[in-house]
Amino acid sequence: MTASPDRPARPDRAPLPREFFDRPVLDVAPDLLGRTLVRITDDGPVELRLTEVEAYAGEIDPGSHAFRGRTARNAVMFGPPGHAYVYFTYGMWHCLNLVCGPEGTASGVLLRGGEILVGADHTRKRRLSARHDRELAKGPARLATALDVDRALNGTDVCAGPGEPLSILTGTPVPKTQVRTGPRTGVAGSGGDGTRHPWRFWIDGDPSVSPYRAHVPRCRRT
Repeated sequence: MTASPDRPARPDRAPLPREFFDRPVLDVAPDLLGRTLVRITDDGPVELRLTEVEAYAGEIDPGSHAFRGRTARNAVMFGPPGHAYVYFTYGMWHCLNLVCGPEGTASGVLLRGGEILVGADHTRKRRLSARHDRELAKGPARLATALDVDRALNGTDVCAGPGEPLSILTGTPVPKTQVRTGPRTGVAGSGGDGTRHPWRFWIDGDPSVSPYRAHVPRCRRT
């Protein structure tokens, strides 16, 4: 919605500028908590308040898709900050990430959980197994499913503003006293439990935050 001359735009509805994402991933990730993700679907708009994220530091991070360098799959991660990186996993689910840091660094933030603010009716149709609205986007695959995110959105500029299929608004940043951090979910690290990289950030006590799941090594087939 465009503000009229006598009706200034609300600060919380302003799109986040590209400079917000052009910072180190460990600065961007916790600062995304409380921001508003807007998805324009065929059914109508959906808005989500981000409550849980994880940071991935590119080629210096074994948990990152970019750890072994650039490929056709992860090329968006090496591009300009403020774009969506969408990947398909386990042959079933999509996950949504936001590229950050200087171009070429390939760092990004995985969006793990959020609270649906607008368009819950649209998301319920895609998340029939959710028992409560707080579960609609509780976990990265559920978040992507609720927002109808797939690879067609890979590379979308989330800083382009209203009318784009994906955008990020200023929202209401969370006070640092409410931010918690711990091991990333399902990512190996020191001791096999991800403690080398405690780069998961969430809003303390928020019911849309997913439960922690430690890394479980896969058995190799013989």
